[in-house]
Amino acid sequence: MELLTSLKAERLRTEYLDNPLGIDVVRPRLGWIVESPRRGASQSAYRLLVASRPEALDKLKGDLWDSGKVTSSESQHIEYEGKELASEQAVYWKVQVWDEHDAAGPWSETASWSMGLLGRDEWRGQWIGWKNDRKPTKEEPKPNIYLRRGFQVNKPVKRATVYATALGLYRLFLNGKRVGNDVFSPEWTDYHVRVQYQTYDVTSMLLEGDNAAGAVLGQGWYAGYIGMYGFQKYGMDPSFLLQLNVEYEDGTRESIVTDSQWKASFGAIVSADLQMGETVDARLEMPGWNDVGFAEDAWTPVDVMYDYRGWIVSQMSRTIRATEERKPESLRLLADGRTIIDLGQVLAGWVRIALTGEAGTRCTFRFAEVLDANGEIYTENLRFARQTDTYICKGGGLEVFEPTFTYHGFRYVEVSGDPIDIVEVTGIVVHSDLPLAGKLETSNPQINQLVNNIRWTQRANFMGVPTDCPQRDERHGWTGDAQIFASTAAFNMDVSAFFAKWLVDLEDAQQPTGAYTDFAPFIFGPKTEFDNDFTYTHTASAGWADAPIIVAWGLYQTYGDKKILRKHYESMKKWVEFNRKQHPDGIRRDVPQYGDWLSVDERPFEEVIAEFGRMVSHHSTTPYDIFSTAYMAHNAKLLSDIAGVLEEEDDHDNYAALFERVRQAFVEQFVNAQGRIKGDTQTAYAMALEMELLPESLRPLAIDRLVSKIEQAGDMATTGFHGTKSLMNVLTDSGHSDLAFRLLNREEYPSWLYSVNQGATTIWERWDGWTEENGFQDPGMNSLCHFAFGSIGEWMYRNIGGIDREASEPGYRKLLIRPRPQGGLTSARCTYDSIYGPVATSWMVLNGEFMLEVTVPANVTALVHVPSVEGTDVLEGAGLATDAAGVTLVSRESDQCVYEISSGTYHFVSLLLK
Repeated sequence: MELLTSLKAERLRTEYLDNPLGIDVVRPRLGWIVESPRRGASQSAYRLLVASRPEALDKLKGDLWDSGKVTSSESQHIEYEGKELASEQAVYWKVQVWDEHDAAGPWSETASWSMGLLGRDEWRGQWIGWKNDRKPTKEEPKPNIYLRRGFQVNKPVKRATVYATALGLYRLFLNGKRVGNDVFSPEWTDYHVRVQYQTYDVTSMLLEGDNAAGAVLGQGWYAGYIGMYGFQKYGMDPSFLLQLNVEYEDGTRESIVTDSQWKASFGAIVSADLQMGETVDARLEMPGWNDVGFAEDAWTPVDVMYDYRGWIVSQMSRTIRATEERKPESLRLLADGRTIIDLGQVLAGWVRIALTGEAGTRCTFRFAEVLDANGEIYTENLRFARQTDTYICKGGGLEVFEPTFTYHGFRYVEVSGDPIDIVEVTGIVVHSDLPLAGKLETSNPQINQLVNNIRWTQRANFMGVPTDCPQRDERHGWTGDAQIFASTAAFNMDVSAFFAKWLVDLEDAQQPTGAYTDFAPFIFGPKTEFDNDFTYTHTASAGWADAPIIVAWGLYQTYGDKKILRKHYESMKKWVEFNRKQHPDGIRRDVPQYGDWLSVDERPFEEVIAEFGRMVSHHSTTPYDIFSTAYMAHNAKLLSDIAGVLEEEDDHDNYAALFERVRQAFVEQFVNAQGRIKGDTQTAYAMALEMELLPESLRPLAIDRLVSKIEQAGDMATTGFHGTKSLMNVLTDSGHSDLAFRLLNREEYPSWLYSVNQGATTIWERWDGWTEENGFQDPGMNSLCHFAFGSIGEWMYRNIGGIDREASEPGYRKLLIRPRPQGGLTSARCTYDSIYGPVATSWMVLNGEFMLEVTVPANVTALVHVPSVEGTDVLEGAGLATDAAGVTLVSRESDQCVYEISSGTYHFVSLLLK
């Protein structure tokens, strides 16, 4: 058939991933985006071919599945419906699409996936390690274990695949070469429940004849120091499981597995811990230890460890990797011989240092986010985390130190020890390697820096789970922080698979009562000095344990993924029913509480200054019962909405009724006839308004009170983690976007730009992490890389960049384009790579004219709000917008025109001033 259209399927993904290996979803979902340079292009049908060999696809044969021509505009979440797939099966696929005129496009490029080991009985190896009775300490964690085994390959190899995992961390080698480029595998899970395995195609790495496999084991999250609670919270010693399946050209198969034939040794990595740091003694290096021909006589037979009884599952999210290298901005030599290195950016990762020194020279590297007033590294906020690496030189020339099983949150590195010559320093940026999604640049350099700070904070804290901080002895997957930030995170990066994995962690942590925990993966630990009497259980805290429903709903809204809702539906119901039983009157009292974490004291300004000498942040200024009841109502409403999407009509009605009952109880207990809410805090009004807890008659009163409180405080937000996320949305949606922009532009403490003006390169945990008047906040809780207050990013993308989605259509199939040229901004450029393709806006205000360029991906429509003076014309391209091809006027309002457009690029021009 002659091709009549340029419509083509691109970016083929399987379960959100690019050509994944070893997946364990037996009916995976496939997706693609549609590309076309012309306006109005959309998909009307598709045909999928899935085959066991790429050659079959070349002949247009789908021996596993040929969907035939399917009339549908959908290009995401297409479930595989072909033949049953077996373990290790390689699968290849491509897709053809038809446009709105039923003209066929060209076939896409071929994509692929492979199946993992689908049954526990297919794992043939044993868990191996080397038991060590030495107790770890902060100064000297347990030593790392080196493992190796030789094996033979005596026939031509057709395909070779490694399946590997560990309780702890592993770094794998074949014939002296590293396997894969991920770090910190397997990533953190609740090891009492499950561990993830990784899959690697190593066909090209095997040699005919002698071969060797080697691995280094680290303590990692399994046995290392974790979350304020000490070492070995899951197990005592790391262990390793590997299966190398070799398929020969003659059709025979062989498996090389971990068993008693492997040998073990200590080596140059004397100790390593994610929080404490790593010590390497280069004098103990064993050249060729992971290669063929190494003399292993001095090595010891491994210990065969206990079999693991949890789930062994495929890693279905993108791995942690080293994603960027940075050169220092400066190296400052101190009088006592120490050197302080400035990388110019707070990041998570480590440094690679090339140096020379005599044998036995001990070099110490200490890491910090900032310098103190004396120009020394500020480490008081690390608490028990040492963040210290040590390297002992072997001598004899240039040496390179780069750690393997630790990472740090830092900008500055202090190098000390015996005399050395630093030849080169490179900062290594490490995080979950998620595709970048959004970018926003404005005419205001301070706002641009804020956007950059938010992105860097996300990079530093997306480490397999969404951690709260990358530096101190915590680094938990705190639920409250993550649910607040999740929408911003989705604008910055593709978090589809990342949060899907974390939702499994959240369900794994759920208690038998139905209560969710306050962080996940969960660990049980003793009460610490940082816990108060109400929080040490770390379970069922309002605003934190409510996260699973909020995050799951957000993933559905962003990616249109119903499966994520179905997968966790029963778990979410258990949580809401737990709260119903605990609080039958609809008021959520006497539960573990954090409240609106780190809000600013809202007492009269004079009282606060008299007591503290400055405005201060507290754990929560909003009453706990207000805060927690609001979240109870909000979760009931979201679960009702989820039930509606899943066509669970009885549940939809049931949870809608629960929401109404809790909402009524909230109003009766906490709101008076003048719309005043108990506590009278900005957060109380912002949350009640955004969560739709107030009757229509009281909403204007509550909005007026919120606005007056902000203005009376001097255009100052006093909200904490949770209230801040609601505040900006409520102000904008209620017609007070000018006030929202004033809050954004505020430069005095407390504000977003205050930290920017102090030179911050990431978001601080608290508004007053450092102030000119008082220096650093309490070091017991003062992270300078904490993403919660970065939730403003979502608002900036939607209101400055102008990119949003229509509420009625999840997954950005129908866009809402509404940039607001306010707050003194004269221009902005924004892009967002949605699941259906890239969206872009660019606008400028010049001589009273507003010029807007919008690009909408194929297969997507948009409503565009163009600000304009009433009675003036809006132009699109070379003529009136109302006459332009692909543009339909939806409504004309006093200050704007609303147009519907389909895919393509459009140029609007309007008047803002007569």
